[in-house]
Amino acid sequence: MNPESVVRVVVYGTGAVAVGVCLFHGLWRFLGLALVAAWRAFGPRTAGAADQRVVPFMGGEPARRAYWASQMWQDSGYAVLFASRTVRYLLVRHWLGRVVRERLLRGRGGRTGARSDNGLARLLCRVLAPGTALAALLSALLASALLLCAAVVFAAQLVLVALAALAAVAAGRGAERLWKLSRGVRMKCPYPRCYLPFALAVHVCPGCGAAHRELRPGRFGAWRHVCRCGRWLPTTALTGRRRLTAHCPHCDRTLPPAVGTTRVVHLPLVGGTSAGKTMLMAAVLDGLRSLSHQSSLTVEFASPEDLREANALGAQLKDSGWTLKTQGGQPRALMLLVGRGRRRRLLYLYDPMGESLRDAGNTRLQGYLAHADGVLFVADVLASPVVRRSLRAGDPELAAAARPADLGPVETYAVFAGELQGLSGRRRRLAVATVVTKRDTLDRMTSLPRPAEPVDDWLSGIGLDDLVRSLGHDFAAARYWAVSARAATGAGALDSEQLRAAEPVLWLLARTGLPVGRFVPERSKTP
Repeated sequence: MNPESVVRVVVYGTGAVAVGVCLFHGLWRFLGLALVAAWRAFGPRTAGAADQRVVPFMGGEPARRAYWASQMWQDSGYAVLFASRTVRYLLVRHWLGRVVRERLLRGRGGRTGARSDNGLARLLCRVLAPGTALAALLSALLASALLLCAAVVFAAQLVLVALAALAAVAAGRGAERLWKLSRGVRMKCPYPRCYLPFALAVHVCPGCGAAHRELRPGRFGAWRHVCRCGRWLPTTALTGRRRLTAHCPHCDRTLPPAVGTTRVVHLPLVGGTSAGKTMLMAAVLDGLRSLSHQSSLTVEFASPEDLREANALGAQLKDSGWTLKTQGGQPRALMLLVGRGRRRRLLYLYDPMGESLRDAGNTRLQGYLAHADGVLFVADVLASPVVRRSLRAGDPELAAAARPADLGPVETYAVFAGELQGLSGRRRRLAVATVVTKRDTLDRMTSLPRPAEPVDDWLSGIGLDDLVRSLGHDFAAARYWAVSARAATGAGALDSEQLRAAEPVLWLLARTGLPVGRFVPERSKTP
């Protein structure tokens, strides 16, 4: 037998051994162990113990990132790493190292490593060694190719999962944004020294009190977040986030539950010191509550703090017949939920002290004016120099007893109007409801005609025609009322006067789309 034939027999024999071992054993062992290692990468390394690869909290947000946002990619990377390490270990350490070199080439059994006493058996082991080594190499190559194909398919599935999760995030955010736009919801802080707008409030976990600043569809979850205490928290107002306690992200003070779900209407009361702003606000509150008992209008306080403030205001009126002078710098908004049918508005009523609007510098500090949806202008005509000069025969004493404002309505408006335009930039799109206060005193004066409809004509008749023209020119719409806040509040309040006091606010609310226009009788209107 010539050497060439011997070589051919050896080559063919080695190849046959390699193919047989590869197809019937090696390939499946490589694939099986590699897949098992990859599968274990998706679970904890020690059963029942915490997985050190999982980072539960990122930054200041006390929530675990969604699996698809982070851990899914880490686990997939570990799966590829573990599978490749398993293939390498099986090829280098187990097959080539242990089975071929340490066993077969030394005449030992490839499976058990036992040394045979038969010389022919030891020779056969050495003859099978090259084929076994080649089988290991083929098995590793084929297994790697199949694992690579599986990894490509799996990566495509991961991408689809991530895209589906991102679509869910976009859908959740888009649905909430459209819902807020349809309801006109824009969130702004009602507290002094803040008044800042914000896109998302800070929500407090009811389980552990942790503050979540990113409780919306995103990297921490599309429909829910998992708090550090393990509690599930909804991510949109549509799915229940509105039931959580919310704080302002700027000043960290508690917000009423309706913020974020109800359109906010900001109405500042503008007038000089002692013009009757606080008395008028008390009359408005009584008028709205009285009307809610007689009609389909609903009125409720937005928070317990607002209820306490209104009760304290009522107690002052009951004890002395007057309200205390407004103190402090910037006012906290008194918040009411006013609704009819399925529509509601969260009404922010601002009652600043008169000194805040005395000059341009102080007025510019009233940040809430930038968000005004209308203006309640409180006009104390008894403080006007033109009116005071026309008083005769005891009327000056009546005016002094009514505690006139320190500035007349013309002077107050001159300072306020320019700063409102500078702060909001949309004065021409707003409406102004002008309320002449202290009507009970005006009715008793003989030097002036009694306030009558249309009130704007009455104002022009007593010398305030410039004010009427300015209001009609500077705002999109203007209406006028004359109200006795003293007759609308207290134990002997007149129901008709209470309703009259509520009409200016109802008219301004009607202009925001709330269907309460039927509660406001048509009177003189300045276009």
